[in-house]
Amino acid sequence: MSGIRIGIDLGGTKIEIIALGADHQVRARHRTETPRNDYAGTLRAIGGLVAKVESETGERSTVGVGTPGSLSPFSGRMRNANSVWLNGKRLDVDLIEVLDRPVRLANDADCFALSEAVDGAGREAHTVFGVIVGTGTGGGIVVNGRLLSGPNRIAGEWGHNPLPWPRHEEYPGPPCYCGKQGCIETFLSGPGLAADLLRATGRDLTPQQIVAAAEAHDPEAEAVLKRYEDRMARALAGVINLLDPEVIVLGGGLSNLDRLYREVPKLIGRHLFSDGTRIDLRPPVHGDSSGVRGAAWLWEMNAE
Repeated sequence: MSGIRIGIDLGGTKIEIIALGADHQVRARHRTETPRNDYAGTLRAIGGLVAKVESETGERSTVGVGTPGSLSPFSGRMRNANSVWLNGKRLDVDLIEVLDRPVRLANDADCFALSEAVDGAGREAHTVFGVIVGTGTGGGIVVNGRLLSGPNRIAGEWGHNPLPWPRHEEYPGPPCYCGKQGCIETFLSGPGLAADLLRATGRDLTPQQIVAAAEAHDPEAEAVLKRYEDRMARALAGVINLLDPEVIVLGGGLSNLDRLYREVPKLIGRHLFSDGTRIDLRPPVHGDSSGVRGAAWLWEMNAE
């Protein structure tokens, strides 16, 4: 294999591929629509993208893939993917056959965390917790440049823990697609933010509209964002009490909300089992590209 790594972000609406050189620079990048509800078509699309990139670089490369959900260590099949046509499939085995080489897969939140730990916002830190707050809520843990996955391959599944220290009006919490109630995801995802405003006021706004309304001094929008910040502080305090990461990096659509980096660290300390606070909450360096870059970083340089 060459010194170029290929990373693939297998999303529900698009598949993105990049080739990263040894200098961390992007040598090639392409996107295509995901063949929704078509597993065989998804495999063909990935095979076509890899062939296209390698024809441009002139080199055969390692391939890492970031996926929704994860491979079960028990069945060897995909699980928990919101791209439901992947669930129950042996995606790694099928991609090995299509691409004629070993392939490494990881959850998309893990890929985000790895990207930001390797050469992004957490590049100098020993421990990085990468958070996704977008359509869903997830996380990934990187220690000394290595992903922590665990025997069940669920390390970092922050979004499917209950919101810590729930208030009376937050209990038992909204239903989650995982079958439980009150998961962090139901409060901190983009849809969770919109649903909170709808429950409180009857107003049906997108997260972007809520932010714009708050910036225009709308008191109801401002109140829902303050609740969001308080909930994020409690949720991250639980992570810090357990893991105490040096750097926490936010990703996903809501990571673009500048006030989170200003307000949330102020609120975390009251929930920590500590006599002081050192909270380093950062925006991502690579933004929407972190997932696909992290997929490429699943392979070490010149790995065989």
